[in-house]
Amino acid sequence: MLCFFRGMAFVPFLLVTWSSAAFIISYVVAVLSRHVSPFLPYISDTGTTPPESGIFGFMINFSAFLGAATMYMRYKIVEKQNETCSFGTPVFNLVSLVLGFVGCVGMGIVANFQELAMPVVHDAGALLAFICGVVYTFLQSVISYKSCPQWNSHTTCHVRMVISAVSCVAVIPMIACASLISITKLEWNPNEKDYVFHVVSAICEWIVAFGFIFYFLTFIQDFQSVTLRISTEINDDF
Repeated sequence: MLCFFRGMAFVPFLLVTWSSAAFIISYVVAVLSRHVSPFLPYISDTGTTPPESGIFGFMINFSAFLGAATMYMRYKIVEKQNETCSFGTPVFNLVSLVLGFVGCVGMGIVANFQELAMPVVHDAGALLAFICGVVYTFLQSVISYKSCPQWNSHTTCHVRMVISAVSCVAVIPMIACASLISITKLEWNPNEKDYVFHVVSAICEWIVAFGFIFYFLTFIQDFQSVTLRISTEINDDF
């Protein structure tokens, strides 16, 4: 357990645990309140109706902040590693960071614009979060391979690429099936024509979401050797 608090490892660890709790708590509250079916609701379905909407919004907003902080620190780590032993272009690392930040903005949109209240805005935020998130994990996996074996083990690189590949594969049917659903609703009947599309899309959505969580879990070891220093300077020439 202490390894999670060595250096700055607590940042991705907190992101992973907090985000997992956000999904699970919102799901449990929504099911117990009988607002959604226990069987494969969309993640957004579990944060649409009060009281779970407040829990979901607050926790996902903080997850977006933690995600942005983790991505920025990862960017600085790769930047410093690249200065020590050049293995890639800085632009590649920067593009990854920008896409990650856009994905975090998408998470914020999902958290603050509920699915039934503003479906177009909510869906746009979800697309940003999932697509940019998947591309971010893929780019980070490529960077990991480029910095291997000095900064990453082959096992870590393979794990990251597998998670990234699964997420990439899952996000395609998730979007395709969701676009074929003709109505936005929380309760589904197996006899409805769009039910199969809903189930496939929901399964893929949960796979991608927890793929992100497990991906950031692999950052913990990298963050153990990182320290954060805050320097304050006061200019009295005024």
